[in-house]
Amino acid sequence: MKIIIDAMGGDHAPHAPVEAAVKAVKELGVEIILVGVTDVLKKELSGYDYPKDKISIAHADDVISNHEEPAKAVRNKKNASVVVAANMLKNGEGDAMLSMGNTGALLASGLLIVGRIKGVLRPALATLLPSAKGPKMLIDAGANTNCKPENLVQFAIMGSIYMKNVLAIESPTVGLMSNGEEEGKGDELTKETFPLLKNAPVNFIGNIEGRDVMEGTADVITCDGFVGNVILKTVEGMGHVVSQNVKGIFTKSLFTKIGALFVMNGLNEFKQTMDYREYGGAPLLGTKRPVIKGHGSSDSKAVFSAIYQAKKFVETNVIDEIVKNISGMEEKKNG
Repeated sequence: MKIIIDAMGGDHAPHAPVEAAVKAVKELGVEIILVGVTDVLKKELSGYDYPKDKISIAHADDVISNHEEPAKAVRNKKNASVVVAANMLKNGEGDAMLSMGNTGALLASGLLIVGRIKGVLRPALATLLPSAKGPKMLIDAGANTNCKPENLVQFAIMGSIYMKNVLAIESPTVGLMSNGEEEGKGDELTKETFPLLKNAPVNFIGNIEGRDVMEGTADVITCDGFVGNVILKTVEGMGHVVSQNVKGIFTKSLFTKIGALFVMNGLNEFKQTMDYREYGGAPLLGTKRPVIKGHGSSDSKAVFSAIYQAKKFVETNVIDEIVKNISGMEEKKNG
């Protein structure tokens, strides 16, 4: 299996992608293609001992920055690392691609270059969030800010397939994000989506509210990308604040430092559950081939987790299942 990595994207590129690639070829049994400036990547790789036949370099001498208009940049910067990676994936030179760079550029590359699965109206970012009951999926997490009810239904279907295949949850529950549990609650989008989800091939449990996200009420949370991105950034911010406050409490005095020694294991476990690096990246569900968006601030640990996630994405035939389910719905609709 070959994983294509945009090695120039992200706050810690190229060090983090290269270090993660070396670890991945040793521990995961995959091959890695690093996309970026050849001389830079060769220099970075020179400090590591690794099987030389497992890591190769594809040259790309440009990068799309976070300040550029994504779709325009993807069209104009043919030799940008994320564009080169997407074209390689489209042409079958790898089995999945990963980028920690400009989110909009990755979305545009996935849509314009890799392409949508037939019948999928809009691909969606599917982010795994920590909860009291383990990781749960938020979809869409920011790819589509203006959605129709049919989009949210497809998000729920694709998210359910991913959670079943990759996380081995036999019958993932689906919750529709709203401002109340009752069927009549929510804006027009939510109200129109509710009856469609009741008849969709998913384990729909009804509306859920904001507090249900962290409580783990639903395995898949479906919403439009505007709401999803607000939830995602809120959870990330909360995790940072909680971590900083807990650290401040236990380093306040000699007595609190002593007390911290007795609860250190529990604190480390809690920190791990809130650490985005444990969850890898966000798959872009609905594209013809596996595309993963890594966090912009990913260190080598987070990139390694994303590579592992990409490997599972490929191995568990998620895309084949999405194709089957979406085409089945289309046939039922037209029949």
